[in-house]
Amino acid sequence: QVQLVESGGGLVQAGGSLRLSCAASRRAYSIPVMGWFRQPPGKEREFVAAINWGGGSTAYADSVKGRFAISGDNAKNTVYLQMNSLKFEDTARYFCAAKKAAWDLRREYDYWGQGTQVTVSS
Repeated sequence: QVQLVESGGGLVQAGGSLRLSCAASRRAYSIPVMGWFRQPPGKEREFVAAINWGGGSTAYADSVKGRFAISGDNAKNTVYLQMNSLKFEDTARYFCAAKKAAWDLRREYDYWGQGTQVTVSS
């Protein structure tokens, strides 16, 4: 089992920035892909971004491209989501996720964190 613990959420004004962190309890080689999802109020959970530790490849939802950046620190088993130019519609609970398979960065994750709330005021 892998535990994922998110941090870094909060309240920010539109146009501002936040950085989310997700620490994994297991070494990165056993969970080659880690990602972020979000669930806006009253909506379904959606893919945001993901990174493959091995090759360093990344994937982003169209709605966050150019504003969000995912990165990882292998030594700390931690993945980050830098969120810039935040918009009101980015308001959501953000979840960290990890998967045992190295393909399909956008779906079929095996482990999930509890989430951290991001609220963007307009």
